[in-house]
Amino acid sequence: MTLKDSILRSLEEIGGLTNYLSVYQHIVSNNYYDFKDALTPSSTVSALLGNFIRVGDVRVKRIKQKSGTYSYYLSKQEPLIQQNELEGGSSSTEKVNEKKTYTERSLHKLLASYLKSSGLYTKTIFHEQSNTKDNNQVWTHPDMVGIDFLKLKSPHSQNLLKSINKADTFKLRAYELKREITSDNDLKKAYFQAVSNSSWANYGYLVAFEFGDSLQDEMNRLNQSFGIGIIELNANPYLSRILYPARYKDIDFKTLDKLCVMNTEFGLFIENSERFLSVDDRYYSATEKEFDSFCDTVFDNDAEVEEYCIKNKIPFENDGL
Repeated sequence: MTLKDSILRSLEEIGGLTNYLSVYQHIVSNNYYDFKDALTPSSTVSALLGNFIRVGDVRVKRIKQKSGTYSYYLSKQEPLIQQNELEGGSSSTEKVNEKKTYTERSLHKLLASYLKSSGLYTKTIFHEQSNTKDNNQVWTHPDMVGIDFLKLKSPHSQNLLKSINKADTFKLRAYELKREITSDNDLKKAYFQAVSNSSWANYGYLVAFEFGDSLQDEMNRLNQSFGIGIIELNANPYLSRILYPARYKDIDFKTLDKLCVMNTEFGLFIENSERFLSVDDRYYSATEKEFDSFCDTVFDNDAEVEEYCIKNKIPFENDGL
């Protein structure tokens, strides 16, 4: 029996809405297919289920649950599923997904890994750790800060650049992260929060795991007017993409100083960045390693990404994991 046949047989025997993990477990428990050559067998099942939809195979359908995950079923079972919905019932899979879904904080490692692949160092800034009683502090500093350094091959060129203008050797970035933005009202609120929280940085970004399909025109208008970039985050972080680029602006050092006083982690990030910028070439590697350990952790490989997403209930269609 091929894996595709095993999936179809499992969907029929499960008999209703189900997710890729349940299909995978059904195949294994019934010995329908030998996964000995698959490094990430559950991901292989996920990819094949998604492929049924992508190629237009009419035998399989799927629906998106409130949690953002997909449930699959056989087309011939659709009348039964529709009847179940009309009667107010739901599958056990749907109930589990509604109760166990991912959090905004669980997305930070995905964003950090995506940015690190482009050479950026990031640090999560927790609002609740700020030294202030101001209820509006959520509009003061972003969820994550990032920095990228201009590295020249010649140490002489690097030293010359530093002596001319140290600000030219780095760029500071701010990221406001959301789980999903599905309405025009949600977009405006999140976007202007990003505007406020990134006023001090060279570049500011609004990041979301899911954007509504009807928001493109408004995203484009806001980006053109205010210059905050927009990033669509993917469960495979390396498939994330910049929908709209951020516009450069000079650093607001007065606000930067205020944030350093307000939040210890933010202050330490700026302090460590300054140490990295000023380090002697002899100690560059050691200082870089120290700075990297201070920053957000990132994934080492694709298998680790998959394991993390499963553990944190982050939905993904496995096209590249």
